[in-house]
Amino acid sequence: MKPLFCFLLLFLISEMHSFDLVIEGIPDDLENLLNLEVDGFVSKLMAGSGRYQRSASDEHSGESTDDSDKIGIYSYKVQSTITSRLASTMIQSKVVNNAKHPQHLVFEVQIPKGAFIDNFTMDVNGITFTSSIKEKSEARKLYAQARAKGKAAGIVRSNALDMENFRTEVNVPGGTKVQFQIHYQEMIRRRLSSYEHTISLRPGRLAKHLEVDVRIIEPQGLRYVHTPNTLGDHFDGLTTLSKGEKKAHISFKPTLAQQRKCPTCSSTAVDGNFVVQYDVNREKAAGELEVFNGYFIHFFAPENLDPLPKNILFVIDVSGSMWGLKMKQTVEAMKAILGQLQPSDQFSLLDFNHNVRCWRDGLVEATPSQIDEAKNYIQGIHPNGGTNINEALLRATFILNEAKNLGMLDPNSVSMIVFVSDGDPTVGELKLTTIQKNVKQNMQDDFSLHCLGIGFDVDYDFLQRLAQENRGTAQRIFGNQETSSQMQQFYSQVSTPLLRNIEFNYPQESVSDITQNSFHNYFGGSEIVVSGKVDTQNLQHLESIVTATASNAQLVMETLADVEELDDFMTKDKYADPKFTEKLWAYLTVNQLLAERNLAPTAALKRNITKSILQMSLSHHIVTPFTAMVIENPNGDERMLADQPRDAKKGCCPGTLGITPKVPDKTIPSWANPTSVAPSPASAQKAPTFAMQPIHTVDNDPHFIINLPKSQKNICFNINAEPGKILNLVSDADTGVAVNGQLIGAKKQENEKLNTYFGKIGFYFKSKGLKVEVSTELITLKDGSYSTGLSWADTGSIIRKRLLVSVKKEHNVTITVDEEMSFMVVLHRVWKNHPVNVDFLGIYIPPSNLYSSKAHGLIGQFMPEPEVSIFNEGPGQDPEKPKATMEFKGHKLTVTRGLQKDYRTDQVFGTDVQCWFVHNSGKGFIDGHYTDYLVPHLYSFLKNP
Repeated sequence: MKPLFCFLLLFLISEMHSFDLVIEGIPDDLENLLNLEVDGFVSKLMAGSGRYQRSASDEHSGESTDDSDKIGIYSYKVQSTITSRLASTMIQSKVVNNAKHPQHLVFEVQIPKGAFIDNFTMDVNGITFTSSIKEKSEARKLYAQARAKGKAAGIVRSNALDMENFRTEVNVPGGTKVQFQIHYQEMIRRRLSSYEHTISLRPGRLAKHLEVDVRIIEPQGLRYVHTPNTLGDHFDGLTTLSKGEKKAHISFKPTLAQQRKCPTCSSTAVDGNFVVQYDVNREKAAGELEVFNGYFIHFFAPENLDPLPKNILFVIDVSGSMWGLKMKQTVEAMKAILGQLQPSDQFSLLDFNHNVRCWRDGLVEATPSQIDEAKNYIQGIHPNGGTNINEALLRATFILNEAKNLGMLDPNSVSMIVFVSDGDPTVGELKLTTIQKNVKQNMQDDFSLHCLGIGFDVDYDFLQRLAQENRGTAQRIFGNQETSSQMQQFYSQVSTPLLRNIEFNYPQESVSDITQNSFHNYFGGSEIVVSGKVDTQNLQHLESIVTATASNAQLVMETLADVEELDDFMTKDKYADPKFTEKLWAYLTVNQLLAERNLAPTAALKRNITKSILQMSLSHHIVTPFTAMVIENPNGDERMLADQPRDAKKGCCPGTLGITPKVPDKTIPSWANPTSVAPSPASAQKAPTFAMQPIHTVDNDPHFIINLPKSQKNICFNINAEPGKILNLVSDADTGVAVNGQLIGAKKQENEKLNTYFGKIGFYFKSKGLKVEVSTELITLKDGSYSTGLSWADTGSIIRKRLLVSVKKEHNVTITVDEEMSFMVVLHRVWKNHPVNVDFLGIYIPPSNLYSSKAHGLIGQFMPEPEVSIFNEGPGQDPEKPKATMEFKGHKLTVTRGLQKDYRTDQVFGTDVQCWFVHNSGKGFIDGHYTDYLVPHLYSFLKNP
């Protein structure tokens, strides 16, 4: 028998990390089976998806899910125990390959950013692979040995923000059962007056037994426990919660039927985050001291304090890369944030691209009139140009320094800079270390810098260093529709300073190895945690004295803890983690050392800190950037290695292996990609045509293709109207958007019919007062009396009021509105002397555009997607065009299956799109008659949609 082989891919990244993987004991045919190149890069992933494929006739599930790959999950369990903010989580999946041939089984989970994986096991048909933590140098030697012997290895890279990916893949013969099990731990941080424990629950397919079990043990006592329905209304009422004084139990166990997206669906609706929120009781202003097993944890979160006044400077990146949705969301967030300023605060705004502009020369009081003026200023920003980070931050520090030197700052106030950017410097000082040094030299010790990075183009590691070195925090957020809420949430975490200069003091003769015990600020809704070792043999009580500056006084707070107080409570609870104090201390210490190493000024100091991190990692069995997890079978002859290198700024996108993608063209919407070739008629029911890029199309003479992604169908119809008539495609009075097309005729009739095409297409965006006319000769943007145009002979762009018109020479034009709505018009050129044909246009509209519920028009009426049912399929008059019955809004129509064309990428031949054709100009499918959609002008709305 050939030795068992496995291929383990681990995505464990803090923001963006990569792993090198080593495989030993490889059979001769492994390279062919895994499709690996010997240079160490994965060339092809046979399983395709990063999740489990759905199973069929699973002998363990007792139910068939009609899936061709015959991979089944018969158990998926998540068990998590929170002991005094320490969450220890186990995710276990049991999978079987019911096929007769070998297949890839993929185990992929997401873990919270900052969590430490401390164990992973894999059982393959009774053979258990266990893990151990090794020095990274040992791992590298093992990797080099594997390469030297011609053995294959894979390198994978991925991105993540608030979650990190862990992925395992194993190729196994038919009938093989595999159990994957991962353990990780994290300290749950308090933010906005709540602890939030997030568990990624994405099994990828139906499971006979699915269970999430969460237990909370908090000696301080539980104030409340809440489980928001983050998985959707589908699972409303399925979570059970029981809460006692100091303990809580949460359980989620959907049955197989409850997991299904619909009663007859074979796919699972379980796809999201399972979230538990809670808070604890607080009776002591000086915090809670918990002592157990030779360690202490000090939780400090005082309440009922008056906020300190703020001096705050907002520094906003308005370079060209912020154009569109990013800027719109930033403006929306800033207007909300400005509205939250208190009368005692002082503030100002700086926006920068290649230059720096100051809204005011100095700080001003947060009066209603000043806030309104600041909002108006923000609203009028138009992004363009480069990025001069160095000058922007130095100007901000100058304003704060000047205000302090002039005595304008309240001695008890908190001064901060909130810096928002989405990219690297491109103008002025470009060297990041020099910018970091300049900011550090100019920031006074009582100022702080908070950095917010938008998207993946920004160097987040640089922002972290800037913030850590200047007593602030850093966070990366998505550059999408959630940007505004994420920015506001970030600001809320630092918007309410309650204390300054907080110092924690403990008896030196009794404690040692204390984590950070001096803090610049304490913000309302957060929590400071200090930990250390304590000599409980010679001590009955542990005392702590906390000093801090409040809004109107210097505070001295004392607390006393009995070193044996928790012993009885903890030992009697079978679920409580007996090593929670030690693990919390290790978690805090390792993260503190990583931050110190990041800021270490010399190589010698970095080496010393690295040694300490390595020692802690090995002692406490956790994966860090300086250790590696080795997974091996009992004989040690089959081994895999997970190695976590330092964070790279730019890697790959989730789900790709060993390949760095091209930078996308930000002027072109993602949907403007080639459409998949339609399957043959025989396989039409098995694969949807537009599974990945749903699009509504009007092209040729003119053929309408309405894509229904949920139903996995395309419905087609033609409109036969006279040349010169104008058809309304989209009419949405609520959003103020109208799209119309004017018909032109061919030069003469063909087969006793005069074909018509779109010769002009008009777009009206009423709220912006903008009109765009696209003809076969010119593209024109109109704003009142202002008008500008682009020729099809050029490649170029026009930007006005956050509307982007981008032309690709002799091919297409894309119109993007606030990055929330987009359209593409494709140009069709013919030979000028052609006896029949003329130049014409096609239009492509994604159903993801954000219209109101009242949108109408020949295309607009199908957003949102309607319900369509097609049945009674049978042979038609043409053997290649089967016919069927379509039921829609009570109408039963005879439809014919055929092919239409998508010309987005191939203007000449197009790409085949399979659809069901509705005859008689769409009668029965469109509301009313096609003549109801005739409008008088190119920018008209429908009168009675």
